Formats: sequence, C-alpha cells, structure tokens
Amino acid sequence: MVRVIGGGLAGTEAGWQIASRGVAVALYEMRPVRATRVHKTDKLAELVCSNSFRGAKLENAVGLLKEEMRRLDSLVMRVADRTNVPAGGALAVDRELFATGITEAIERHPLITVHREEVSRLRVSEDERSPLIIATGPLTSDSLSADIAKLVGHEQLYFYDAISPVVLADSIDRSKVFRASRWDAAEPGATQGDYLNCPLDEHEYQTLYDALMTAELAGLHDFDEARFFEGCLPIEVMAQRGRDTLRFGPMKPVGLTDPRTRRRPHAVVQLRQDNLAANHYSLVGFQTQMKWGEQRRVLRLIPGLEQGEFERYGMIHRNTYISAPTVLAPTWQTRAHPTVFFAGQISGVEGYVESAASGLMAGLNAAALVQQRPIRVLPRTTAMGALAYYVSNAAPLDYQPTNIAFGLMPSLDRPPRQKRARRQALAARALNDLDTWKRDVATAPDERAPAVVS
Repeated sequence: MVRVIGGGLAGTEAGWQIASRGVAVALYEMRPVRATRVHKTDKLAELVCSNSFRGAKLENAVGLLKEEMRRLDSLVMRVADRTNVPAGGALAVDRELFATGITEAIERHPLITVHREEVSRLRVSEDERSPLIIATGPLTSDSLSADIAKLVGHEQLYFYDAISPVVLADSIDRSKVFRASRWDAAEPGATQGDYLNCPLDEHEYQTLYDALMTAELAGLHDFDEARFFEGCLPIEVMAQRGRDTLRFGPMKPVGLTDPRTRRRPHAVVQLRQDNLAANHYSLVGFQTQMKWGEQRRVLRLIPGLEQGEFERYGMIHRNTYISAPTVLAPTWQTRAHPTVFFAGQISGVEGYVESAASGLMAGLNAAALVQQRPIRVLPRTTAMGALAYYVSNAAPLDYQPTNIAFGLMPSLDRPPRQKRARRQALAARALNDLDTWKRDVATAPDERAPAVVS
C-alpha cells in the first residue's frame, strides 16, 4: 500500500495513478477535521486561487504539459476537460464541478481509501512495499512542516501567495464593460468574447493606481520576510514598481478594442468566468493582500464594478516548500529516503498543472516501487521530464518554485527562426519522445484496475 498525505491536485493525481496500476492507496486529507484560511469546502482538489489552468495551445509550454498528462491518463486533466468554462486560449474550469468530479472519482475507486484526518507526524518506512508521498501543498501545518524539516535535513523555504477576488456577475454594470478575448481576430480557434473587459481612461487608471498605492494591507507573520513568487505578485506590489507597470502587466490593453469608442483603452481590467453558471467572475491578475474593506473600496473604482458585490475577497497566505535541488531526485524521491516522495507545490513547483504533473510522476514511480519494477525518468525533452530535471538540479541558492517553460527544455539541433514554429517543433519533439518512452517502459494502466471516471 502507498500512503499519500494531501488531497489536493498532486495528491489525488498520485493516488489515481497508483490505484490505476493495481496498488492500494491510503489518501489522507485533513479537511474538514481541520480547516484552512483559504479553503471553503471539504472537497478534494479544491482550487483556492484562480480557476485557470493557463494556456491550452501546444506552442504554450503549459499547454504541452497538459497534453503530456492526457497521454498518461491524468485524472486531473480528464475532469478539467469535462468541466471547462470559456477562457479564450486558456483552459479554465468551474471550480465547484471540478472539485466534485475529482472527489467522486477518488472516493469511488475500490483501491483508494480516503482518511479524513490530520497527519501531524511522518511515519517513514524503508520498506519498498509501503512508500510515502508527501503532497501536503503550500499550506502544510506547522507541526507537519517541522517533521518534514527533520526528514529532509534542511530549513523550510517559503514565499507568500495571493488570491484574486471573485465578483458576482449580476453586480457588474454591463453598460460599462465589453465582451472580448484578447486578439479575437488574430487567434484561430479561440472563442470570441470569453472575457468581460472593464476599460479605463487615463484619469480612471491614475485614480485606481493612487488608491492601490495607499490602501491598507493585511499583515504578514512577524517572523517572516515578505518574499513573493514573481509569477503571482499582489497587484499592489506590482504597482510599487512604477506608475505604468500595471498597464504593461495584468491591465495591458493590447489586443483589445472598446466597441463603443473603437479605440484601445488606456488600461483594462479583465474578468474571467469562474463557473459554468456564469454568475461568478474572477479579476484576472488582481491577486491582493489588501484588507477586505479596502478591497471593496478600491475595486469599486474600476468602471463597471462601482456596485460590485464580491463572492470572495482576495487574500494572502504562506506557501511552504522544500529546497528541492538538495532533497529530490528527478524521480521525485528524496535522495536520503528512496521510499519517500514529494509532489505538488511543497516539492518545488508552481502552478496547478505543474503540481498535478509532479503527482502523476510520483504516483507512477511509487507504484513501480511497490511492484518491484524499474523506476524511470521521463526524457528532458518532454515538459514533464524538464520539470523534474529543474527541481532536482537547479542551483539551491535562492531557489524558487517554477512554472513550466520551454527554456527548461534542451534546445533543438536546428531550431526554426520563427518563435511560434520553434515552440511547435519543441512540442512535436516532446510528444514523440513521450510516446516512445511509453512504449519502452510499458506505463499503460493495469487492465485489472477499474476505470471509474467516464
């Protein structure tokens, strides 16, 4: 039996992969016995930040990563594809339906037993028939964090993460916003009008900027230095970098034309549909550490949100992760204890898809360990292999979790000069090498294990 601690994206994906290969799984999730500041339900794989899995196209590195996961029978991707909502060139999901789908699949599987209890101490066995996967995520409890620190022998690292607010659709003033996806006419295959866009003229932008710069912020732990992940900076932290920083970041108007003025706005706040019912919209790129009362005041300065009612305010929380290059092998095993695996954000990756991908590979290798089959590493030419190589080989000094990027993969021998063609060639090579790897190591799920997700 494999023990998996954590019922998030990485833990559920790992458990699914293990059980699909005929190995029993004990999956531990502390909710609802112990709640967190950011979760709202007791469902497995609840998405607490954005509902977006980011780019869907193969010339986007995370799009390639998703396709590789599909080819390895990913539960997360199967349910995400089934619960998707309009998001232009991205894959976004109805967060409630997604979590429900994952929970039902895991709880129905006859080889998975879900334990609703907090694990505060690690039980590490050197028996290869009883490996452990630690997928406790960025909100690992203090007691378990202390035990993990003892196990890996290194001080825990951390960064702060922030969540975007979600606004009720019927509180949006539709007379002031317009529906469009960026570059509607320029992106073949993209559904037009997937975003609601709040246009700002120069005066409105300056007013919003000044309010962000003077808003009262929620405090951090006194003993922590405020260190944010560069890919998920709070909106007010970005604003501190310069008056026009937001106009070249989350509020960039490029590719959008206001149909009423037939001109590009000075700046734009995009709202992305958050569920299939389309009654909730999240503010894209507006993750924030402002106090809730300040959020209500500042965000109502955005045209169209003057009467905005918020289903969820943004918030800030601490993310805990290990120093992966000093701890992990590219198989997601710890170097010191090969029966212990890490997966998800605590393992040193960033993002929903990357977390699930690490869980997928940890699950494959934990099952192989139990069944006394060789443990394999995916080729570095694949997105999944490149991610595993990064977390196990990056420079430990100032290490930060990373999203998947084409820059993590080896260059082509004869790369095309055009950027899009070069990325398409990298994706084609990755998928070809993945298919070859699958044939060579026979990673198809055990036919005896029932498929319980339609």
